[in-house]
Amino acid sequence: MIARPTETLSELYEKDETAWLDAMAELSSLEHCSGMDLPNLREYLTDMAASDRREVYSRLAVLLTHFLKWEFQPELRGNSWRGTIREQRRELRLRCASGTLWNHAEAVLLDAYSEALLQAADETGLPLGVFPPENSWTLTHLLASNELPD
Repeated sequence: MIARPTETLSELYEKDETAWLDAMAELSSLEHCSGMDLPNLREYLTDMAASDRREVYSRLAVLLTHFLKWEFQPELRGNSWRGTIREQRRELRLRCASGTLWNHAEAVLLDAYSEALLQAADETGLPLGVFPPENSWTLTHLLASNELPD
């Protein structure tokens, strides 16, 4: 389905994004680039890339927060924290399979760690100074399947 004759692709984009995506995919497969809604396609693709980057950053911050909690509150370790670590790792590995998002994850790792420090302090009630000010975990280590902080 491309678009109803009474509806432009721009109108379809505003009304039904999924139908618009179907129309863009169909037009691109037919190589009808001149008929494509390029302004909205550009906006959509830019927004999707930004969304992917935000999600990688957010998942890194959550993962790092749980690593810090795991390390600094060993008496409270439990299946919930382990499950959160496993979920964040899985989702990050899936998203970072793309070289672009892996590079982005490495680029924002220090910022995500700074965010995680604040979150871990809030969630644990421990003073911020208890946690190492510098991140010592590499992205490869963070995403390793079974390794948890000591």
